[in-house]
Amino acid sequence: MGRKRYQNYDKVENKNTFSDMLRWSKERKNKIKDLTTQIPHSDSKEIEFLQKNKQDLSITWIGHSTFLIQFEGINILTDPVWASRMGLQKRLTKPGLTIEQLPEIDVVLISHGHYDHLDFPTLKKLNGDITFYVPIGLRTKFIKKGYLNVIEANWWETFSHDNLKLTFVPAQHWTKRTLTDTNTSHWGGWIIEATEMNHNVYFAGDYGYFRGFKEIGERFPVDIVLMPIGAYEPEWFMNISHINPEDAIKAFLELKGRIFIPMHYGAYRLADDTGPEALERLMKEWKRLELDSGQLAALKIGETLRIDREM
Repeated sequence: MGRKRYQNYDKVENKNTFSDMLRWSKERKNKIKDLTTQIPHSDSKEIEFLQKNKQDLSITWIGHSTFLIQFEGINILTDPVWASRMGLQKRLTKPGLTIEQLPEIDVVLISHGHYDHLDFPTLKKLNGDITFYVPIGLRTKFIKKGYLNVIEANWWETFSHDNLKLTFVPAQHWTKRTLTDTNTSHWGGWIIEATEMNHNVYFAGDYGYFRGFKEIGERFPVDIVLMPIGAYEPEWFMNISHINPEDAIKAFLELKGRIFIPMHYGAYRLADDTGPEALERLMKEWKRLELDSGQLAALKIGETLRIDREM
């Protein structure tokens, strides 16, 4: 019997061919991009606070899709990747914190199996009694690597972890780690809810624009949204799997979110856009739509956002 292959809503799939790859390669040679300017690091990293914090809700952007989320005294890492390279490409911006500067980690949330979201050498270096929450299809790979406290999730499944509820929600993407395992594990995002607070955090993972945003917004009172904005160019090649900044805002509005925190830009050159370009497009569209500037929290790398419990 063949291995189970997972699908997107409406069976949408990435159908790019080898010819498309060649076309993209030719286009890239004709593009001149400024890679000398990168998105900034925070000058004031709150390492002592993060080490001791057991009460406040805080969100620290490490870079790319990696966040340290402190919620109800639980330390959560999303898609932990400290890798200095991604394939042949060197990392463009260093992680906002070193692994040694992290507090002990309680929970790791994985959105999918692509290497820029799941890096086993990074996981090996983390400290703490960690529970790994992973998309269905990935647990066996974790077990083989020696990780036993691993919980697999299907779309819309909810799990309790101390005072938190963790729900795995849909995304439009795909995954592959070897020549033969395309889409043999799933992909998605995570809703993190507290039982005693008014807030929740939606870690969106990695995806293209899809109708699922409206459904997520209908099922959950979405509050803080960690939303990808990069790796979208050329859009004719990327749009099924990677959202552009304008559509990220459209998705945020459909989710009816309160705070937008952009991610998935500026660390690795996975496509032709640069980190500063993605952020500039986001800011321009936010201004064009006359949205509340207080709802957009574009964190610097290593910056911590503290959320008031009563907000």
